Amino acid sequence: MHAAPACTPFDPEAIEAGVRRWLERAVIGLNLCPFAKAVYVKQQVRIVVSDASTERALLEQLGEELALLRDTPAAATDTTLLVHPRVLGDFLDYNDFLDDAEALVEAMDLDGVLQVASFHPDYRFADTDADDPGNLTNRAPYPLLHLLREDSVERAVAAYPQPDAIIERNIATMRALGVEGFRALLG
Repeated sequence: MHAAPACTPFDPEAIEAGVRRWLERAVIGLNLCPFAKAVYVKQQVRIVVSDASTERALLEQLGEELALLRDTPAAATDTTLLVHPRVLGDFLDYNDFLDDAEALVEAMDLDGVLQVASFHPDYRFADTDADDPGNLTNRAPYPLLHLLREDSVERAVAAYPQPDAIIERNIATMRALGVEGFRALLG
């Protein structure tokens, strides 16, 4: 699973459809995030397909989306997926950009209010091999930034029995599924 090559036509509808397939089949279908289904079925997940082609343009759009989420009631939009298929296809560049994203959250005085979670087609946890199935827990069909409300996360975690077991269960699920099984699931 890799980001779309630069020569692939930019088709926001197809990109959003791919992200929805990933959400429905992997994130919700495999119960990787036990909190996702409720907001998804209530249509409280905003999916924004960015046409940004530079990190600066993406950072500006991230600021706009953070402000929009801050100013929108959770009942209308609880979380936002900012999908950016035209920039940060290289995972190391993407990983470096996360520092800029966190700095923006702090600069907007949203630390403790909103957080940014990271998903990428080539996601790789530190000290793992690139093909370690555990990395699949944070792999998405396109690079994306997941904007979450801290209070929503806290409520969900407080209501879930043994939230610390989620990560271990997800890694076990992905190891059982394997890289090829994950690709087939999203196919």
